[in-house]
Amino acid sequence: MKIGIIGCGSISGAYLKRLTGEFSFLEVAACADLDADRARSRAEEYGIPAAAPDDLLADPNMELVINLTPPAAHAPLCRRILEAGRHAYVEKPLATTLEDGRELVELASGRGLRLGCAPDTFLGGGCQTCRRLIDQGAVGKVVGAAAFMLCPGHESWHPSPEFYYQIGGGPLFDMGPYYLTALVNLLGPVKAVAAMTSRAFETRTIGSEPKRGAVMRVEVPTHYAGTMQFETGVLATVVMSFDSWGGELPFIEVYGTEGTLSVPNPNIFGGPVRLRRGRAEWEEIPLDSPFTENWRGLGVAELVDALASGRPHRASGELACHVLEIMTSFGLSAERRVFVELQSRPPRPEPFDGKSLRS
Repeated sequence: MKIGIIGCGSISGAYLKRLTGEFSFLEVAACADLDADRARSRAEEYGIPAAAPDDLLADPNMELVINLTPPAAHAPLCRRILEAGRHAYVEKPLATTLEDGRELVELASGRGLRLGCAPDTFLGGGCQTCRRLIDQGAVGKVVGAAAFMLCPGHESWHPSPEFYYQIGGGPLFDMGPYYLTALVNLLGPVKAVAAMTSRAFETRTIGSEPKRGAVMRVEVPTHYAGTMQFETGVLATVVMSFDSWGGELPFIEVYGTEGTLSVPNPNIFGGPVRLRRGRAEWEEIPLDSPFTENWRGLGVAELVDALASGRPHRASGELACHVLEIMTSFGLSAERRVFVELQSRPPRPEPFDGKSLRS
């Protein structure tokens, strides 16, 4: 399958590293960006053609387009991709509003096209090993979970960090998809949420080049404290913050009647995975997947493989829209100070061992 990439910013290199050299059934036919120089630079780095975005979308040989633009452009560009008759795969979040996310899912379904969305890190060996342990009853009946993402924000290192503090940004929309997607993969869909939010600073100063010293206005909450109730009845505590210098809390833990499972950082594909049964000491569990390094783009390859075999793909638009509904419901709960019942109930993704992609 011939695929194209629109958006040649920081994350595009991770996608191109894997998609240009690891999967024989994929061909990256072109990359594009509104900044033509940036597109040419990426194209030269990976030995592929550069194109203008409009030309890439008009190419009749292009079957799937990956959208790596900033969050505000996710929905508008995905809409154009689908309306052009191409399958679409987009960086997280699926959209900045739930209405746009639902529209994309309906548009793809109505046109018989596939819509995929990052993160695909839940397909990696770390999260999939945890999925196997839960399914095999290693912790007994799951009764609770917790997820924590604590950092001071991204303005110290990102060359253009403004979008992290605009609509579609903040810790929940930026990092939340990794944690929430991992939890839905492990525990199934969410039924209801409640949350409170805060914002420590009204402005932030960029510390990275080339915009060092520029002052940004903070337009979104930068600290979220929430609770989720899963369809199974499991309760999870979630804290997402750009207002902290970090701490010693776990990335994700799953609590069961017979043990506790420590899930690795959902922003990576690997481990470590640690399990404590009863009062015994923690033990590290070997990972049972070949995908444990940085495999950004794995979700694209899995989508194409699923398309060829006629099965549902795992990093789906439906899953991403459910995560988007969780995130927007956090904001709605905080604003109205109420519990919010979710409408979507996507199926829990099937386990993934990666064998079909490595054969």
